[in-house]
Amino acid sequence: MFHLIKSRSSFHRQALPLLTKCSRFCSTDSSKPEAAVRVRFAPSPTGFLHLGGLRTALYNYLYAKSQNGQFILRIEDTDQTRLVPGATEQLITDLKWSGIKIDEGPGIGGKHEPYLQSQRLSLYNNAMKKLLENGTAYYCFCTEKRLELLRKEATRAREVPKYDNKCRSLTPVQIAKNLGKNLPFCVRFKLSYHADPFKDLVYGDISYNVSENEGDPVIIKSDGFPTYHFANVVDDHFMGISHVFRGVEWQISTTKHILLYKAFNWTPPQFGHLPLLVNSDGTKLSKRQGDIHISQYRDRGIFPEALANFVMGAGGGFNRKPGDNNHIYTLSELAEMFDVSRLNSHPSRLNHDLLNDFNRMEIQRRIDNKEACEKLVKEVSELVLSKYSQNYSNLDLDESHVKNILSWSSNRICTLKDLVDAKLSFLWIRPTVAILSDLTEENLQDLLCELEESTFHKDDLNVLLKNYAEKNNFKFSKMMKTFRSAISGLKEGPGVAEMMEILGKQVSINRLKENLKTKT
Repeated sequence: MFHLIKSRSSFHRQALPLLTKCSRFCSTDSSKPEAAVRVRFAPSPTGFLHLGGLRTALYNYLYAKSQNGQFILRIEDTDQTRLVPGATEQLITDLKWSGIKIDEGPGIGGKHEPYLQSQRLSLYNNAMKKLLENGTAYYCFCTEKRLELLRKEATRAREVPKYDNKCRSLTPVQIAKNLGKNLPFCVRFKLSYHADPFKDLVYGDISYNVSENEGDPVIIKSDGFPTYHFANVVDDHFMGISHVFRGVEWQISTTKHILLYKAFNWTPPQFGHLPLLVNSDGTKLSKRQGDIHISQYRDRGIFPEALANFVMGAGGGFNRKPGDNNHIYTLSELAEMFDVSRLNSHPSRLNHDLLNDFNRMEIQRRIDNKEACEKLVKEVSELVLSKYSQNYSNLDLDESHVKNILSWSSNRICTLKDLVDAKLSFLWIRPTVAILSDLTEENLQDLLCELEESTFHKDDLNVLLKNYAEKNNFKFSKMMKTFRSAISGLKEGPGVAEMMEILGKQVSINRLKENLKTKT
């Protein structure tokens, strides 16, 4: 709540760089918000994208696309002490993987660049001067020692610590004198009485008189960097942001932001606050329970469409047809269905068990799409090669075989990685050791002919194999053991008929031809 104050010279050294780069933004009087729908996702690069951040980004993106608007990525990196190296690049990677198309942002460009707040300091400096000139902001020279005493006094009184606005009353002469002494300072905004409610797109009318509960907030810190509240308002205005969807934790700050807009004589965007994202039992998300980085979901083999449907399904906001809840939608389809009035205002409960169901549905959706299926075949082949190629050269990766396995597995697996589980190694590794059987060449040919005519359903195969054993006076259990070795090279595993059904007719027959050694 309180900010450490440094020297005046430090303030001006930090506040004035990049003046040339940001000069086109520096007129705080003439710029006006654009008419088109423009939303922004503005994370801090202090960590990696998690479920809550993805939910916020997706709602912004879907609203923009539903209105033929634009999605802007802005990086709020003014707190230089908390930056994580590589976080910005990873954020962009995760957003693109999730299917979000960034219209403007770092590395992408746009007419409102730069999109990193640390490169927009001259804009904030000029905006600060505007507020100082119109009397809605003031220099604060309070020392850290005094601020600490205020904190301790509030704690003793069991009150929420807040600044007492002492420096509001400084005269121009006193201010000039303190500046002349190079006393450390920050700049604060004068909170005024505000009882009128603002319209929250999710929660309806919200009233909060911030001046009764908080002291005047710092807008420019002593290091020349803006606080979140100030930079947020200035950037949203100059970037023409029309709608802001963000977490409900920022709802209490919205009145403060509206007062800043009023001080500049700017029109604020429309605000919609998204409820908390919680576990199915109402508890807070944690890394252990699932609130993990988006990159970890990707590494697990979760598809972006599955993750989007999982998160979006918990918060509402869509015109769904009756019975459509068990359906996977693309982002384009979700954008067409998006309806702000249907957003839930109660906490969004995530049922983590549903994520596997959504991923299974997405696998099936891709199988049913010719182009997507071809990509799945390639992905499965790469997984198999990565898992087995160092130890096996006899891998069964014919395209028709991979497609057959995908079709069989679509209702049985949660991710494609399940297909390279050790228990299913027989799907890909062709046995190479010849298996001596009691069959004659004639017996084998008769069997192969019957298999060619078979439906290759598990139950039908069981009947066929039992009849074959009886007709040729073979001991059934011994014959099944021989066939299992010839087909899979395994001593244990699924039943022979089931394995043959999984492998499909052509692969099963080929393996029997290649590996069964008949009596001569």
